[in-house]
Amino acid sequence: MQMVFHMGVHGTDGDRLLKTLLNNRAALQKAGTEVVTPNRHRGLFDEALKSLNGGTATPEMEQIMLDAMLDSDDPSRVIMSTPTFMGAPGRAVGREGLYPQIGLRAAALSRLFPSAQTEFFVAIRNPAVLLTEVLGQFSGGGYDALMQGTDPVQLRWRPAIQRLLRAAQGRRVVVWCHEDVPLIWPEVVRLVAALPPSAPLSGGILYMHELLGDAGVALLRDAMAGRDQMTVRQRRDLYARMLADHALPDTVDQPIDLPGWTQDMVDEVTRTYHADAAEIAVLPGVEFILP
Repeated sequence: MQMVFHMGVHGTDGDRLLKTLLNNRAALQKAGTEVVTPNRHRGLFDEALKSLNGGTATPEMEQIMLDAMLDSDDPSRVIMSTPTFMGAPGRAVGREGLYPQIGLRAAALSRLFPSAQTEFFVAIRNPAVLLTEVLGQFSGGGYDALMQGTDPVQLRWRPAIQRLLRAAQGRRVVVWCHEDVPLIWPEVVRLVAALPPSAPLSGGILYMHELLGDAGVALLRDAMAGRDQMTVRQRRDLYARMLADHALPDTVDQPIDLPGWTQDMVDEVTRTYHADAAEIAVLPGVEFILP
């Protein structure tokens, strides 16, 4: 059995992946894949992890959890998606930088189902925008409490992904940049669901719809009409042109309003993020979804 954990992160997917997978539930069930919603596993995992206290689940415990969370009998692939796998939003930053506990959390999740093939899927995002999103979800005392004295320039993704890789111990790790999602969304969904590239997909233009609106999506559908044999590159090029010409105002660029941040700081963090993403893409053990 393959156990798939889409770990977020905060301020990226929301529940879009979960909704898209559920929209394709019938096709996934035929392929032996079950999508488990957070209400089916959240309390169950919390209780199990507390009981294990760093240990590994026994076969009997594994079976008890599977019986409690699954609707189907013996699926070949089980998918779960929630940013709470990373903890509360306040866990996004620590003295070690971004997501200091990502490795510990991945290791703990893998110990819940030691007999399964575990896979981890993670979206990364420009830390300047990530902090803006997380701060809106953080209830622990504001910006200074969230940052814990960490220099914003030190918020690096490469060390976080390296911690994840060490904890994964050879298990599959798939990473992509959230900024690329409008162009790569069908590939993300199909990889998570283990669907072939040619499989029909409901919700494949979800992000494009958010960015273009109804009128823009109608233009997109017209442009795609009669072009059933488009390659991935041709589709992405078309999407990029549509976004350049028809994106709704204020949907592509997000303002950064963080205490003490200057434009120079935003630019430096952004440059570092791009450099980190390029280095992560070639790390051994990472499958990186490029646009």
